[in-house]
Amino acid sequence: MRLGIVQLNPHVGDIDYNLERIISYIAGARDFGCDLVVFPELSLCGYFPFDLLWRHGFADRMESALAEVVRNSEGIGVIVGGISAARVRGGANLTDPSSLADGAGIDLFNSAFLISDGRLIGEERKLHLPTFDVYFEKRYFTPGEGAQVFELHGERIGINICEDLWVEDGPTDTQASLGAEVVVNVSASPFFVGKGELRRRLAARRARENGVTLVYVNRVGGQDEIVYDGGSFVVSPEGRLLFQAPYFTEDLYTVDLEGLRPIRPPREEGIELIRRAIVLGIRDYVRKNGFSHVIIGLSGGIDSALVAALAVEALGREAVTAVFLPSEITSPESREDALETARRLGIELLEVPIAGMVDAAEGALPQRPSGLAGENLQARARGTLLMTIANERNALVLATGNKSEIAVGYNTLYGDTVGAIAPIGDLLKTDVYRLAARFGDLIPARVLEKPPTAELRPGQRDEDDLPPYSLLDQVLKGLIEENASREELVAQGFPEKTVDEIIARYYRSEYKRNQLPLVIKVSPKAFGIGRRFPITHRYRN
Repeated sequence: MRLGIVQLNPHVGDIDYNLERIISYIAGARDFGCDLVVFPELSLCGYFPFDLLWRHGFADRMESALAEVVRNSEGIGVIVGGISAARVRGGANLTDPSSLADGAGIDLFNSAFLISDGRLIGEERKLHLPTFDVYFEKRYFTPGEGAQVFELHGERIGINICEDLWVEDGPTDTQASLGAEVVVNVSASPFFVGKGELRRRLAARRARENGVTLVYVNRVGGQDEIVYDGGSFVVSPEGRLLFQAPYFTEDLYTVDLEGLRPIRPPREEGIELIRRAIVLGIRDYVRKNGFSHVIIGLSGGIDSALVAALAVEALGREAVTAVFLPSEITSPESREDALETARRLGIELLEVPIAGMVDAAEGALPQRPSGLAGENLQARARGTLLMTIANERNALVLATGNKSEIAVGYNTLYGDTVGAIAPIGDLLKTDVYRLAARFGDLIPARVLEKPPTAELRPGQRDEDDLPPYSLLDQVLKGLIEENASREELVAQGFPEKTVDEIIARYYRSEYKRNQLPLVIKVSPKAFGIGRRFPITHRYRN
């Protein structure tokens, strides 16, 4: 069987656009002589539509789009992801208006449709609906009733959907027991470092356990704060890798399942994959939301320099404007470093002093602010100016905060936190330096080497206010990504006083995090989607 694998980058809710791309790829696969072309999970509407699924007319439009795919499938088999709907009789709260707004009375199914030569052969409904991390599928979908096997071109094929592959004794096992020779998993699996290897290892085990060829097809693209990396692959019944598609790339790939020889898994350097994920996340967030230009507050420090470099790679230098916003205490070195960074990146730089604005604001208050309030006023003046410039240019502001700062609240609400999206908000400070080093001479050496500072008071250094980043980041990684308790962190050898300080700041800053821009997710646990803590609580372990 000649197989076409499409790593689609759909636009959520733009069913017309997605349908046009799908039909185009079907035609391309037919031209390449493919017997079957496979698209990822929910390709017709994009993953994930959330409450769009309940908008009147959404399910009907999905049904008509599926009919269009069927009409365009002459001479080829197609597996495409979409939704189906069924009216529920009883068992639903049809009295509460909020229940009705949330789709009461209708069952929705996350489905993969098998189509061949102008006919809809069958529908496989997702059985296992995840609710951890970024997934909310049980809120929207009803699970299918059981796994099936279909026959196509003399092959017995099982189809399952994303999470179904990860479940022990799940649909893959059932389909193998029903005689499947090939199992196709259609997915929308988000990126984090190491995810590709996890998928391949799992698929190899499923293939060996069941003696099937396993085809894994994943979507690509940025969707709000989530990035999908593609990386589709095929493994043999012995669990050997036979084919691997590139990461972060939309395209059609053709594979002849007979005669494939094992290949080596790709080398996956984590920091380079992070770079590509963030670049794609920026590009898709900006362009899919109808913008073409971004504004970045360039301070002369490492965080803003890295965000600017990533934005240039994502959008091109002509689409990036940097703004240097000096106050009375801004050092000459900061100005020099901001100018040099902008010159090396080839981007426009505006210099907008804030001293007059800060003086006017201080003079308007009953008494001049002092200490932290006075420092934060500078940051808020900068935030206001950045947003004003962005409004004037119909552009988006990219926030420059990192995960270490966000975790302990070392930022200013409505100041350095303004923006539409935070590209490095899931990078600990030590990872910021690692990624910045990848850009070579585009980021000046002095920016990489000088001590980090918010520069809101004379002589300020981050490590005057925080534990050293080398220590802070280790504790934060355990606390956030490994869910370690206070006792577990202390048992690992971290100083008890430091752990208590970090945990206190971490919990105390929740109200800030609930008002921050979206953070592009590159770790197993990022701030934002997939993480839900109460703002008001007294837990401190």
